[in-house]
Amino acid sequence: SRGLKNIKDTPRALDIWAHKDTKKLFAELEVMSAVELEARHEIMLHSYILKIQIESRVAGDLAQNHIIPTAIAYQNRLITNVKGLREVLSAEKAKKACSTQVSLIEEMSDHIGEIKTMVDRMVAERKKANLLSEMRDKAIAYCDHVRPCLDTIRYHADKLELLVDDELWPLPKMRELLYTR
Repeated sequence: SRGLKNIKDTPRALDIWAHKDTKKLFAELEVMSAVELEARHEIMLHSYILKIQIESRVAGDLAQNHIIPTAIAYQNRLITNVKGLREVLSAEKAKKACSTQVSLIEEMSDHIGEIKTMVDRMVAERKKANLLSEMRDKAIAYCDHVRPCLDTIRYHADKLELLVDDELWPLPKMRELLYTR
């Protein structure tokens, strides 16, 4: 109602620097020339791209080298536990006793699979975006295609964090960051 824009992502919000009314206002006030505004726009887009690149590389590294191996190690512990229960207990009791561990193993497998799929997709999307020559197009590609992969990786990693034993988890857990123990 007040005529304000509600732009929900950074690259498109930064387009205000390239808008003709913005250029006119800054020129009239002798703050910056149109060329300076275009340069500022390009610099901010470049900064956005670099931040997403760094975040995605770190997230991919953490996921593949820490989160997935830790989750698999915990799965192996659970699998050993299930096998042991099946050897010791009768078939009926073992089925009942192992159901929780088996469902946990399955849930973890789903999260691990999603993380691996999203890391691979994120790397492919980053490679595609890096081929673009226009800074704005590259920033939008990072926003529309790389960021969603990051969000999905983060979601599944957070779920695994809740499932994996604290002693095995290699990173500080969220509750440890928020509440010191």
